[in-house]
Amino acid sequence: MTNRLENTVALVTGSSSGIGAATARRLAAEGAAVALVARRRDRLDDLAAGIRADGGTALVVQADVTSQREAAGAVETAVAELGRLDTVVNNAGIMLLGPALDAPIGEWDQMVALNVQGMLYITHTALPHLVRAAADSPRQVADLVTITSTAGRVARPGSAVYNLTKFGAAAFSEALRQELIGRRVRVSVIEPGTVDTELASHLRDDIREAARSQTASIEPLRPDDIADTVAYIVTRDRRVAVNEMLVRAAEQTW
Repeated sequence: MTNRLENTVALVTGSSSGIGAATARRLAAEGAAVALVARRRDRLDDLAAGIRADGGTALVVQADVTSQREAAGAVETAVAELGRLDTVVNNAGIMLLGPALDAPIGEWDQMVALNVQGMLYITHTALPHLVRAAADSPRQVADLVTITSTAGRVARPGSAVYNLTKFGAAAFSEALRQELIGRRVRVSVIEPGTVDTELASHLRDDIREAARSQTASIEPLRPDDIADTVAYIVTRDRRVAVNEMLVRAAEQTW
């Protein structure tokens, strides 16, 4: 462990697997106490046990962030139990691809609910705590990091609503960044390319096979690669704001 984030508290959504779990482990290794937020309690318990075994501090907060009540409750629980909130990583998300013409409307609803509303619910409740943390922390800074996607800058056939949610998250973050500059709350976006996670497992069978074929020649990023990116951003001195980072797999063209 290092101590660059010692005496700080981080909250990571979607931390039961993939990028979220890797990010939680990395921030704990940097010295932060980490609130683990997701729906799958068993996975959160396993992750927390691993973090504690390595000498870190982890709080399990089971919540569905598409519920405003549960999202707000997750943030408030983290603050009540851990004492403050210095870093928020909006990572929870879902990708449901396929042509718009025959897409089930429920898939669109799912993406908007998690990728947009879940992000907004967490952010809305967290912002006052982040502002307070930036004011009273020895580091004099707090961080709000949102994981978007290359789909937040490149629109492609079959991903219209996913593009909508990720472009929207990037625009929201940029406006918020400008609002919070004077408060020393840094707002950052990370745009991963192809990453080896569960994301594609939610696709319909035929769409999943097409997606796998498209990425078959690409060595995907690992969740730890994105966790490294998060850690880089939030451990910078207060004079440095890394607003956007695009991280593609080496062979990826889009």
